[in-house]
Amino acid sequence: MDVVEKGEPMPILSLGEGKNMVTQLVLVNLTVFILLFFTQIIYNIEGNSTIRFNLNVMNNIILPASFSRLARLPWTFFTSLFVNESVWLIFGNMIWLWAFGSILQRKAGAGVILPLFLFGGIAGNLFYMLGMQFIPAFHATQFFASYGGSSACVMSLAVATLLLAPNVRFFKELSGGIPMWVVTILYLIMSISAHLFSHHDLTALPALIGGALAGFLFMNAWKKGYDWGAGFNKALYKATHLFHPKEK
Repeated sequence: MDVVEKGEPMPILSLGEGKNMVTQLVLVNLTVFILLFFTQIIYNIEGNSTIRFNLNVMNNIILPASFSRLARLPWTFFTSLFVNESVWLIFGNMIWLWAFGSILQRKAGAGVILPLFLFGGIAGNLFYMLGMQFIPAFHATQFFASYGGSSACVMSLAVATLLLAPNVRFFKELSGGIPMWVVTILYLIMSISAHLFSHHDLTALPALIGGALAGFLFMNAWKKGYDWGAGFNKALYKATHLFHPKEK
């Protein structure tokens, strides 16, 4: 896939000195998916049903739809961002995470990716919870419904990329390329479809809206010179270098 704006190539997936945050997020999401996949296999091998796996494992890491259940499992507000429950969902989210995230990382730097990913996911989870409370069609299912996945996170990256690099074109061989806004709309359609196939409902739609709004607000502020992720990155750096020897 060729992505071009003013002759700039798309950054490739890499590790190490490149400090490619997009690649690291892809690897984290894939690792969680693989661990859960094999945990379920072990459950089944030991004679436990998939229902028991969902009760013992999944229900403790995905976001519950009711605030009363969330109060008992507050960590799920964050762990759910990395729990893509189906092959279709993990594949789609990681492809789009790479596509949009790589462009955004190239234009704005690696320091933007993780704060925006988390901000979009948290906003998505909040909108999901509110949607389950105030949308009548969703409210009736809140006591047994749940939500997980990085779709809202990726949506925030998609909208932020569209705002920052609207002139990017994909597949330049096709009559000059496909504009970014077309690719973003295609992503939106495919993301909604992925949740339809995985959960057979539209309760994830408020989460996607929340992620989109987060991406818009974050990047709009960034373009004006306000980096909402600066404090987070500074705190993260201190936490990860707590036991490192001080440089002279």
